[in-house]
Amino acid sequence: MNQSPLLLNDEQMRKFITEGFLILKTDFPESFHHALTAELNKVYDAEGNPGNNLLPRIREIQQVFDSPVITGALTSVLGPNYMLHAHRHGHYNAQPVAGGWHKDSYWGYSRMRNHHPWWAMIMYFPQNTPLELGPTSVLPGTQNYESRTFVSDEVAGEAFANGEAGTFALIHYDIWHRSTPNVLGNARFMLKFEFMRTAAPAAPTWDNQATAWSEPSDLALPIANHETLWEETWNWLSGSVGSIANSRSEDANKLNELARELEDQFEPTALNAAYELARYGSKGVAALLAGLHHQSADVSRVSAYGLSAAGEEAVNGLIAALEHDREETVYHAIFALGELGQFAEAALPALTSLLSHPSATIRTAVADALGMIKSTSAAGVDGLITCLADKDAQVRFTAGLSLSKLGSTAAAAIPALEAALDDEDRYVRAHALEALRYIGTEEAKDLLIKSLFNARWCTTTTSADTF
Repeated sequence: MNQSPLLLNDEQMRKFITEGFLILKTDFPESFHHALTAELNKVYDAEGNPGNNLLPRIREIQQVFDSPVITGALTSVLGPNYMLHAHRHGHYNAQPVAGGWHKDSYWGYSRMRNHHPWWAMIMYFPQNTPLELGPTSVLPGTQNYESRTFVSDEVAGEAFANGEAGTFALIHYDIWHRSTPNVLGNARFMLKFEFMRTAAPAAPTWDNQATAWSEPSDLALPIANHETLWEETWNWLSGSVGSIANSRSEDANKLNELARELEDQFEPTALNAAYELARYGSKGVAALLAGLHHQSADVSRVSAYGLSAAGEEAVNGLIAALEHDREETVYHAIFALGELGQFAEAALPALTSLLSHPSATIRTAVADALGMIKSTSAAGVDGLITCLADKDAQVRFTAGLSLSKLGSTAAAAIPALEAALDDEDRYVRAHALEALRYIGTEEAKDLLIKSLFNARWCTTTTSADTF
């Protein structure tokens, strides 16, 4: 019997927003984890890493992701209709040296990374994992940085996902992380699963008691603090887009200072300036639009984050920026419009016109934005149908994810999704299945069931046991 999700509390959400991760633990008995680890060893020894087939190959893992601790954590951060993404991986670490700090890509592709938690990962440790066994580590508070912002690999403040069997790290998808040395040499498994939000928040989905943002009680980050960014994220998770706009009185000296700080080479300083400018109404938006058009792509990108938090007042300037002749400026403007959601519905004609742009990066960004704007008009769905036939795989699989966000309003895309089920790319096929599931009409369900039956895979058939 499924149990109700154990939702995060306010303090846990504050920690997630500021630090970018939480270390939690499921409550399965030790015997469950012992059996799961034994099965992992058996599969890896005999067959190798099952990759994206990890979940059907070892069916007990689904019990983990149905547990109320994990469903509650994911519901709290991503909303109740979150998606378990088709990419998953079982990491095996027996190396006595640390891995390199990195952010994960999107299945081999790059995209502008969301500060709002549209994506999250769970890293699950099925065996007891002391520090000596090489758990994954994260650098708290770095989920919002494109650059490393630190020089040495050995940086103070590193946090470890060590603990008893059943420990898991819930992390913001874009946090900097690495593997640590396994000095014991015993098998160490970490099961990595990705999850996606399918709708912008309309209200808090955690056990929310406090309305206003406040910092966690024991905040101590190794790089920098970001009070306005955190407050804006808390408000966005509470269902309020553009909540910080027009919350500061005009101060010419401060505005000029913040505009200069957009160019700071230390990314945390520039980010703080961008989000603070979003508070200053039309004058702040003007400074951010100037930053969007800056010759430095880094300044342009940081300014886009501020514009994504500046509310409806930023929309007209962002639409105008879609006609810029520099690809980075257009790309960053599309991102900000997507984050502004339904405020940006007026941008749909200009966005869909970019689906003939020669850059696949631009077309992919448009496909992403069309799902986030979630228009009630047919223009968004028609645009995504076009994307499903694009020559670039990333455009096609992003379209499937966006159609999942549109749900039943995207029923017109069903024939195009049926064709996508035969696509050569595994994620185009997977995202088409997800889109059919979230559209949810009888026609969509029939196609979904037929495709899944045709692709049925016996979880116990191996080369050593064929029938």
